[in-house]
Amino acid sequence: MEDIFLTPEGLEETKKELERLKTVERINVAKMIGEAKSYGDLSENSEYDAAKTKEAQLELKILELENRIRNAKIITKEALNTNVVNVGSKVTLYDVEFDEEVVYTLMGSTDSDPINGIISNSSPLGKAILGQKVGTEVVVDTPIGLTKYKIVKIEL
Repeated sequence: MEDIFLTPEGLEETKKELERLKTVERINVAKMIGEAKSYGDLSENSEYDAAKTKEAQLELKILELENRIRNAKIITKEALNTNVVNVGSKVTLYDVEFDEEVVYTLMGSTDSDPINGIISNSSPLGKAILGQKVGTEVVVDTPIGLTKYKIVKIEL
């Protein structure tokens, strides 16, 4: 099983989402099922089938969030250092091919947002830089081919 890294804020958001799903969304789905039952014969009732499918999806999402909370490894600034790249590190990389610097924050997969510079520790680039030091060169296999980066700076 992949490690689940969350910031304290990410853990709180996950708990709030779980609570919303268990209360508000479960009630909404129960109402949908009740309404669909009122239409009669369940064997040919597409509304009932759709509501039961939504219920199954909701319960799966609840289980996912409960698992995420139960197995979360909380990352705090105090636990990090700038000697090596860790989950939670802000890393400046030099892209050799494009002769430019790029900055990413390495987070767990649940917090990743590549468009905003937050990459997952389980992404190809995340795996390549995790545990590395400033000055290290890494080669990453990307969809467009091999890309070489040099770690320029590690920050918190």
